Amino acid sequence: MKINVGNMSFSTNDEELRDLFSAFGTVASVEVVTDSNTNRSRGFGFVVMPDESEGNAAIRSLNGSEFAGRKLRVNEIKPSE
Repeated sequence: MKINVGNMSFSTNDEELRDLFSAFGTVASVEVVTDSNTNRSRGFGFVVMPDESEGNAAIRSLNGSEFAGRKLRVNEIKPSE
């Protein structure tokens, strides 16, 4: 399950995002999207969790929750058809 995480603090890094989602299960990969010129976070990222039930639990718990001073927007990325 691929998860979009928006409205993150610009100081959030891959390790912090992985730690946040690891509380809900196995995290296969994490990517905080960064600006290519400044190497600073652009405020969003992606998390892949192989177990759908763990991913859904993370989405339910983390969407709207505060992390590093910001209310996260967390939702599943549906595959394009």
